[in-house]
Order: sequence, then structure tokens, then C-alpha cells
Amino acid sequence: CALSYGTYLAARITGTQSVKFASVNFDFTAEIPLGKLTKKVGNEWVNYPLGVVDEFSKIGVKITGGIDLLFSGNIPDGSGLSSSASIETVTGFFINKVFGNSQLNLVDLAKLCQRAENNFVGVNCGIMDQFAVSIGKVNHAIFLNCDTLDYELVPLKLEGLKIIISNTDKKRQLAESKYNERRSECEQSVEDLNKARPVKNLGELSLAEFEEISNFISSDIVRKRARHVVSEDQRCVDAVDALKAENMVRFGELMNSSHDSL
Repeated sequence: CALSYGTYLAARITGTQSVKFASVNFDFTAEIPLGKLTKKVGNEWVNYPLGVVDEFSKIGVKITGGIDLLFSGNIPDGSGLSSSASIETVTGFFINKVFGNSQLNLVDLAKLCQRAENNFVGVNCGIMDQFAVSIGKVNHAIFLNCDTLDYELVPLKLEGLKIIISNTDKKRQLAESKYNERRSECEQSVEDLNKARPVKNLGELSLAEFEEISNFISSDIVRKRARHVVSEDQRCVDAVDALKAENMVRFGELMNSSHDSL
């Protein structure tokens, strides 16, 4: 469901030949000449909006004049609530509207922001975070097929219940986490499973189908990672059924099962 937290961007046209990046959340600032907007700046937060600038330039949309950009957000940094994706997406909204004549729809914008994180920042993330930030709607959950990008906004009727997200201050940043390693393990599982039958991705398999051929995965750890993905897919389908039936007890049980599976 849509969070009441977000990232905001204030921008002004300056008429200079550079772009200034600043944030009320981070001390680091940068002023970058227009001709160097496609170059990384160490491991700084500005690489997230710069990656979006880079991807827009690849489709012929360029920042043609100086601007000042001030980012502000109340999503706890590194909390796992897609703070990086929100920075990318708000940057994309701005460039798309001001320099791109709004040529990208929300799905295409999410895909562009994913490419920014993959190609520029260097995190091999999926589409979920950027898609949720772009498409999310209040009082709804997103049922998303990350392979086809078909999606459904499913009404979330809590009826006096609350979903509580606790900020423990345990930082989680994809660029510094095990994410790329986990992604690689899942890709290895698909490669191993192809010895038994053609498999494009783990989402194609039911849990029963997976168990029939799981022995083709040579590593116990990789098999465990793959089993979690396949079973999680089924939990997502079951969760949608529970939400449509307004069965929040069943929904909560599935959330607990998801955590246990990890």
C-alpha cells in the first residue's frame, strides 16, 4: 500500500552551465557541468539522480540548461523502504516533465529508473521498488508480475487494523548488501534447473514443479534460495486472494510465513 512518506524535489532554472545537487538529508553537495552529468561521483548519493540523467540522455532527452536541485525526504535512509528508488523516480518525474515533454508513462519511467540503478549505480536490482514508487496508490496493494510487468491494484481494506513498519536504524543499502550475491545465486539455480527442463525464471515454476527437479541444483544454499523465491511467489498469489476476500487473518499468516521462509 502507498506509504505516507516520500521524497520531494525542489528545482529552479538558473541559466548557468551546471547542475547543483543538494539534499536536506545528506551533507554532500555537488555542482556538475552539463557536459559531465553522465559521470559517477565516487559512491555518493548523487549517483542515483545522475543515473537517471544518464538514462534519459540515452533516449535523447538531455538537460539543456543550468538547474539547482534540492532533495528532501522523510523515508528513513537505508531502511528498506525504497529511499534510493524514490530519489530516482522523483528525478525522473522532473526530467520527463520539464525536458522530455512527458513522453514516458509511469511504467516506462519505472523501467528507466531501474536501468539507472543497474547500469550507473551498479546494483542489479529488480523493478519492484521503482514500480511501487511510480504506480503505488493509497489503500491499495500492487500485484505485480515482474517478468511481464502486468499489474493489478488490489484494494487493501484494513478495517481498523494497521500494518506497522518499524525503523530499527539497522541500515540496509542494496549497493552494500548481499543483494547482487542473492541475485547471482538465483540465476545459478535457473541455469542448473535448465538441465532438467527449459526454465526462463523461477517464477515459471509451481512449488510442486520445483520440488520435482530441485535435485538438479548442486548447491544446498542455492537450492534454499530458489525454494524461497518459488514459495514466495505462491504466497503472493494467495495474499491477493486473501485481500480480495477481506481475510486479514490469512494475509497476516502469509506475511509470517514469508518471514519464516527467509
